[in-house]
Amino acid sequence: MPLIIISATFSRWILNVARRFAYPFAPALARGLGVPLTAITSMIALNQATAVVGIFLGPLIDKVGYRTAMLLSMTLFTVCTFAGGLLPFYGMILAALFIAGLSKTLFDASIQAYVGARVRFERRGLVVGLMEVAWAGSTLIGIPLIGLAIERYGWRSPFFALGIFGLACLLSLLVILGRNDAPKNLRSAKRPVAFIKTFRTLFAQRSIPGALGFAFFSSMANDSLFVISGLWLEREFGLSVGGIGLGAAIIGAAELAGEGLTAGLSDRLGLKRAIALGAGLATICYLITPLASGSLPSVLALLFGIFLSFEFSIVSYISLCTELAPASRATMMASMFSAAGLGRVLGALLGGPIWLLGGLPLLGGFCAVINTLGLVSLLLGLRRWR
Repeated sequence: MPLIIISATFSRWILNVARRFAYPFAPALARGLGVPLTAITSMIALNQATAVVGIFLGPLIDKVGYRTAMLLSMTLFTVCTFAGGLLPFYGMILAALFIAGLSKTLFDASIQAYVGARVRFERRGLVVGLMEVAWAGSTLIGIPLIGLAIERYGWRSPFFALGIFGLACLLSLLVILGRNDAPKNLRSAKRPVAFIKTFRTLFAQRSIPGALGFAFFSSMANDSLFVISGLWLEREFGLSVGGIGLGAAIIGAAELAGEGLTAGLSDRLGLKRAIALGAGLATICYLITPLASGSLPSVLALLFGIFLSFEFSIVSYISLCTELAPASRATMMASMFSAAGLGRVLGALLGGPIWLLGGLPLLGGFCAVINTLGLVSLLLGLRRWR
């Protein structure tokens, strides 16, 4: 089990880097492809939309098994990233990032369901928190390296690097994963996937809609700010591409701290209390966003606070979701990632216009209100859940 978690975590790190590097380097990608910045933000939104499409993958994963789904995910990812580097056209890059995003959704739902089926609930926060280091590592290590690669080798280089690492992850999973790691409640392979019945049974539980509301609203708030972070640092402080990459490392450090807090504290506090604490702190940080403008240290400190509190709440929330629907874990996790993905799509689309319309005061207030709605949705949904 430890080797599987290590290999899966590294695979998730590669998938997360592919998902996130376009955010801070949107201006560099736009210049390389010869397209306006809005074309890149639309590409980011489409990449996030793959999580919404991924909701239909959940019942399929529950049927075919987690091993098959994980291997298919890394195969698709390796092919699409190499294709993006070899064919540097806007349409190809758009398709490559879309498939990479779909691969991430497929892999995340599979590995989280895998952990939910094999780790006691009392230790779930610890294991999920450790696995989520892959998310923090994407900004703490991955994005700075991407920035250096773009400066030295050009904007196409990240696609080749991601393809090489994706291939290495695929081979390691082939070796480490057992031949049959399907859950015990796996449906008969002879039966078709019952999508409608599966989702009807899932959403019949009162806790599910409220829980998915948290994923949607909190992710929308976070991405509304994240999508303009690179442009904010570039315009207000004149940071270079490499400087923006190092600035992103601050976000990665905050996420790593949030995941460490989840691993160390969430099981002791109780997952619901941990979620509420993190979401409340994030709301406060959103509200004070305008106060940080004009000072680079203040901006970096604020970003650290936002992403630490958000990560603590969202990783604790993921741990909770692994137990909300034990009979259909992959379907539940895919639904959760879909709700979060839809929120991120809207956040990526709305963050820039809101910032241009009313600056940081309007954007910070918007994020605070949306984040609060998410917490209220979760607490109402879980009133009777034990």
